[in-house]
Amino acid sequence: MESTRLSILALFLLVVLGSSSAKVEEENPEFWRSQAKKTLQSALDRKLNTNVAKNILFFLGDGMGITTYTAARILKGQLQNQSGEETVMTMDTFPNVGLAKTYSVDFQIPDSAATATAYLCGVKTNLNVIGLSGAARNGICKTQKGNEVTSILKWAKDAGKSVGIVTSTRVQHATPATTYAHSASRSWYSDADMPASAKADGCTDISSQLLKNTDIDVIIGGGRKYMTPQGTKDPEYPRDYASRGNRKDGRNLITEWQNSKIGKVAHYVWNKTEFDAVDPENTDYLMALFEPGDLRFEEERDPMMDPSIVETTEKAIRILQKNPKGFFLLVEGGRIDQAHHEGRAYMALHETVAFDNAIAKGLELTKEAETLTIVMADHSHPLTFNGFPFRGQNILGKSPLWATDMKPYTILMYGNGPGHKIVNGKRPDLRNVTTDGKDYHQLAAVPLQSTTHSGEDVAVLARGPMAHLFQGVQEQSYIAHAMGYAACVGADLRHCQDPALHTTIDPNNAARASSALLSSLLSALLALKVLI
Repeated sequence: MESTRLSILALFLLVVLGSSSAKVEEENPEFWRSQAKKTLQSALDRKLNTNVAKNILFFLGDGMGITTYTAARILKGQLQNQSGEETVMTMDTFPNVGLAKTYSVDFQIPDSAATATAYLCGVKTNLNVIGLSGAARNGICKTQKGNEVTSILKWAKDAGKSVGIVTSTRVQHATPATTYAHSASRSWYSDADMPASAKADGCTDISSQLLKNTDIDVIIGGGRKYMTPQGTKDPEYPRDYASRGNRKDGRNLITEWQNSKIGKVAHYVWNKTEFDAVDPENTDYLMALFEPGDLRFEEERDPMMDPSIVETTEKAIRILQKNPKGFFLLVEGGRIDQAHHEGRAYMALHETVAFDNAIAKGLELTKEAETLTIVMADHSHPLTFNGFPFRGQNILGKSPLWATDMKPYTILMYGNGPGHKIVNGKRPDLRNVTTDGKDYHQLAAVPLQSTTHSGEDVAVLARGPMAHLFQGVQEQSYIAHAMGYAACVGADLRHCQDPALHTTIDPNNAARASSALLSSLLSALLALKVLI
């Protein structure tokens, strides 16, 4: 009872004190009315772009659920010395918004392999499976044959477009791998990761499929060690045994890739100096592998050795956009997810801010009239945003409203993960603990070594040609088909078979034109009646 009274008193004080933190202009009703009028007029003035999409720019925030999206918006503003809540991210400017249902064929909560197969290949599948239908079984090679499904990257390539993948993880990781590979296990990065039975049954590793399946123009990320023979010293970490090549078949896939591009201007690079020297105007192919495995978190990246996701996105677009038929580019902010798995909200939010900056660069380099740009997440994480914090309060800080044990708690918390810190039935006292550092693990309700995913719907944001198709609540597998229709790639080519559809339509003008046409028809009918 006493604790309840204390909680009510604390909440009352929060309301009183919180009101003083509001900006003066926000206390004036006209502030909100004026803002709403501008937004409403912008919506009324919006025109439908029904052009065929020459380019598809697909941004995938791995693990970037709605809570992550919101918290990152606040962080981005706070990094600019704003209160944060009212900040407008680049993602926020996309006029078309929908939701995607993320469940897989066999699980309520999916992984990145099953989700990638859905939104890239247009078919839902089972957990841990890449580029295969739901008839395939996790880890069972024999179920691969005949169940392969292709991705929109391949559809685009077959249509004559240039294609590329940019990721902050290894290029063999689930999301980028699904653009080109078919594998009963997302973990078969190299042949060293495969069981003998899978090899005997004829399955091949993901790295080898990177070279074999689709001719990808731009490949940027990490994953060097899966490409070279076992024991090959890494150029950046020659003394680190864990970074050395691990292929058992003796193949050097980097050398094979270079040899396959003879006659073309193709560059393989592994550091920023070499990367910066690549001239997009005179480059046909680029393979850039900056780490043995995944790239470093943005906050730990050495800017002298590794480019940012903004820089890699720009380089990829400048190379691909030379093709007069257009391009498809996947850009993955892959380490948002990995930071969440570690229970490190600081890292996850900073990765999301960097991802948003890459989106801004993508919009800057392309034309909205011809480029369909999509931003979405594959799945979410059990991150909660709670505790009645004041406006402008550090998003990585502690709630001013304490718990019934009279101890503070973090504004951001996880449902499970390594942040579970109850010892002898008691929570740690955070009053003197800094919670906004990059190595801090937010509190978690259930102890796990790695935070799981969560199963709520994820946001899908779109702008450009046919962006209005990305609305409502849809199956995640719908995304690939809508992109394919918009760009006239894949099986559904109806959109490019009717030139009358390729225009920008003002809904108001369209309504007026329809009304005028109807009036003309009625007049004609009346005239006909008189004649009869």
